Amino acid sequence: MGHVFYRAPRHNYPIARQAEGVYIYDSCGNKYLDGSGGAAVSCLGHGNKYVIDAIKSQLDQVAFAHTAFFTNDPQEKLAHKLAQKFGETDAKVYFLSGGSEANETAIKLARQYWVSQGQHSKSIIISRHQSYHGNTLATLSLSGNPGRQKTYRPMLHDWPKVMPCHAYRYQTADESTQEYAERCAQSLEAEILQAGAENVAAFIAEPIVGATLGCVPAVKGYFRKIREICDKYGVLLILDEIMAGAGRSGTYFAFEQENVKPDMVTIAKGIGAGYQPLAAVICRGFIHENIVENCGVFEHGHTYIGHPTACAAGLAVLEVLEQENLLQNVQKMGDLLQTQLHEVFATHPNVADIRGRGLFVGIEFTLDKDRKKAPEPERGLPGKLKQAAMSNGLICYPGGGTADGVNGAHILLAPPFIYEENHIGELVEKLEKTINQQDFT
Repeated sequence: MGHVFYRAPRHNYPIARQAEGVYIYDSCGNKYLDGSGGAAVSCLGHGNKYVIDAIKSQLDQVAFAHTAFFTNDPQEKLAHKLAQKFGETDAKVYFLSGGSEANETAIKLARQYWVSQGQHSKSIIISRHQSYHGNTLATLSLSGNPGRQKTYRPMLHDWPKVMPCHAYRYQTADESTQEYAERCAQSLEAEILQAGAENVAAFIAEPIVGATLGCVPAVKGYFRKIREICDKYGVLLILDEIMAGAGRSGTYFAFEQENVKPDMVTIAKGIGAGYQPLAAVICRGFIHENIVENCGVFEHGHTYIGHPTACAAGLAVLEVLEQENLLQNVQKMGDLLQTQLHEVFATHPNVADIRGRGLFVGIEFTLDKDRKKAPEPERGLPGKLKQAAMSNGLICYPGGGTADGVNGAHILLAPPFIYEENHIGELVEKLEKTINQQDFT
């Protein structure tokens, strides 16, 4: 197929030739309903004229000006709007090109913050099992995803992991929601004490776990307890909203639904909606202030941070979200999607759990509903689901290792925010056909 080094070199990829609204068309004329925004990216769908015109206009003014020499209007305006969304007037925003860069930046920022305080021993970052935070070596070290880590294990940091908050898999029958939230949160406190609070810089977690678990939100009260623990031991709280943020969960930030404020939040994917590579770290003002006063500079940087054209796209995406009240549609269509999925799959013997928030919904599969038996990796179920879905004209995002990092399978759904009722119906119909084509015996 030429000289491209593909993700899976043995796979024969169709050529995406055109995209409009919620559909993508390949060079053979096949039409695909976008049911996952690629990887929870295309929140506005495809071909949005307002965003495209904003990009073209910026290209006519300043396509690129390195931030070692200049700032630019789109960066300044977008940072102001995101700080307002974050809810603190002195919040600061650092723009990047992708989620892995954003999480890498956040943990380096956490480290330098503690160095600026004279606490040089604080270098450990705690995360959770069954998580995913990126594909650089540092962010892969944070990730609790054994499949993605396997090849690179000798190169990764051995940072501690705590238990995930995944009620379907780990809450016991005799536990209340409050008791389960407490037990999950206590695993963080135990790990901080084990490592020594004087050595722990930050804890990072996804408010809704995306690619690794398939849209699992924490139970009520969990993140409030996590915030208390972080405050008690002087540990920064970083919330990874690379997938769940930018409106995907029904509020601009998923943490809004947890009634907590992180010290940093990372967003990507939906912030640029696929029109430009864009991500951001938003931090509370005291972090920035301490680094400025005690260090002078943040010892970090990438060539394309604060890229004018990317920020112009991000600003336009945010304006469309606001002008068209799309978060209301996310809530409405998200409720409809979950309702229809439950109606269709409630009695399906191999659909174990349907969960999520907004237009961020996951379906977990089982071989035995009563025993919650997870599909083994040898079955290759995620790959089979992906291929069958595309054959049925649907793009979804299957994943494996859902149950314990090795066994298990799920489908992640993250459709564009512009979905209408007929699109929900089409998605569920094509998904039903796809799932019914699988052999679970």
